[in-house]
Amino acid sequence: MTFKYSFTFPIAGPNKLPRFKQWAEQNVPGMPVSLPPQVPVKSEAMTIRLKSAEDRQKLSDRIHQAKL
Repeated sequence: MTFKYSFTFPIAGPNKLPRFKQWAEQNVPGMPVSLPPQVPVKSEAMTIRLKSAEDRQKLSDRIHQAKL
C-alpha cells in the first residue's frame, strides 16, 4: 500500500520530527505515516504522507487542537 495523501500543518522550532512522532503515538496510535527524512529548523510547516483520506481527516481534526 502506498502513501497517496499528503497533509501539511504548521509546526515551528527545532526537533519537529521527534515532537510529531511523540504526539502521534499519543493521539493517533497505529496510524501509518510517512515522514520526511528531515525538516529545516527555519521551516514553519511540515508535510507528511498518509495512506487514506480518512486518515488525513482524522489527523486534521486532532492536530488543529494540539500545540506542536
